[in-house]
Amino acid sequence: MKKTRIYFSILALLPSFLFAQPKPVDHEFRGVWIATVDNIDWPLRGMVDAESQKAEYVRQLDMHQRNGMNAVIVQVRPAADAFYPSPYEPWSQWLTGVQGRPPSPYYDPLQFMIEEAHKRGMEFHAWLNPYRADFSIGNSSIAPNHITRLHPEWFLTYGDKKYFDPANKQAQEFVVNVVRDIVQRYDVDAIHMDDYFYPYRIAGKEFPDEAAYKRSGTNLSKADWRRSNVDSIIYKISVAIKKIKPFCKFGVSPFSVWRNKDVDPDGSDTQAGQTNYDDLFANILLWLQNGWIDYVAPQLYLEIGNDKIAYEKMLDWWDKHSYGRHVYIGHGIYRTGEKSKAWKNPNELPNQIKLLRQYPNVKGSIYFSSTSFNNDPNGWNDSLQNNYYRVPALIPKMEWLPDK
Repeated sequence: MKKTRIYFSILALLPSFLFAQPKPVDHEFRGVWIATVDNIDWPLRGMVDAESQKAEYVRQLDMHQRNGMNAVIVQVRPAADAFYPSPYEPWSQWLTGVQGRPPSPYYDPLQFMIEEAHKRGMEFHAWLNPYRADFSIGNSSIAPNHITRLHPEWFLTYGDKKYFDPANKQAQEFVVNVVRDIVQRYDVDAIHMDDYFYPYRIAGKEFPDEAAYKRSGTNLSKADWRRSNVDSIIYKISVAIKKIKPFCKFGVSPFSVWRNKDVDPDGSDTQAGQTNYDDLFANILLWLQNGWIDYVAPQLYLEIGNDKIAYEKMLDWWDKHSYGRHVYIGHGIYRTGEKSKAWKNPNELPNQIKLLRQYPNVKGSIYFSSTSFNNDPNGWNDSLQNNYYRVPALIPKMEWLPDK
């Protein structure tokens, strides 16, 4: 009985708007991540036939269109490889099964995906991973012309993966050139990067950049030096994008927590084991303050009331730290496949949407990930279609960017 009383007491404290009927929203970002790494979403594992790939992509887009989405964020460079004919990187192993092998019958997947998204009035955000180069050492398919073979000195091994050395200026310029090529040749609406900057820490292992740190001759601490390395590539990519297409957006989807409050009074009331600033060396707030990125999509993948990283606390924190840029909330709907009781609750996502709509700087949502919607988890496809996204919404305008 005691637990029951506590539960109902918490419910009584929740704002009444959580239980109100949703009002139509005319401008709201409603996006879905389509992950290609390890065939998470597309193409399906073993689906190497071009026509089957096209049909599956169209199926997913049609599903998202029915659900009211107006943007897709598609991973086109998961590990220094390409889902398009690139002058810099080989075809992805997750497209054809073998890195470097072109699609058959031949087509340009990126061009196809952009056109299909635009046909449906959806924005297309090209999602790139900046540093990951070998997803699983000894198991990945690595082509002879892959950059890890051409310039092994640019890479560091950490755990079972190889990463571009973030301090290497030639490696930075290579990544910038990859971005520049995409923006120049394709009608993308945005370039998008996820949360993998310096890799998440592996217990008992230090990222092997001590030699690079000593060679740099810097007076900065190693942590500040690492952050400056990431700042450098973000700034260079931002400049490159806007020089080619000033209207093309640049967004980053970081881990949910910038810093914990116990180490920084400006941090959030959280107990995250790793954070952007202290562990991934990604100073997101600096990029927002300086206008290097146009939107931030923090991955708030935990539930309302979580004891360490509560959704509602992070939502409030990011709204207060947008610095005039757009905030789109990342929702972890994939968690319905886990044992968490919170994510078996059909009200979890509706309540998250109702909450975020109360914050002026939060302009919408992105869902991880695409195929999580296949089986209508907790009836949320129906909730979006019939309630929260029943009325189509336009993409919120970024006043600081010129019209396309």
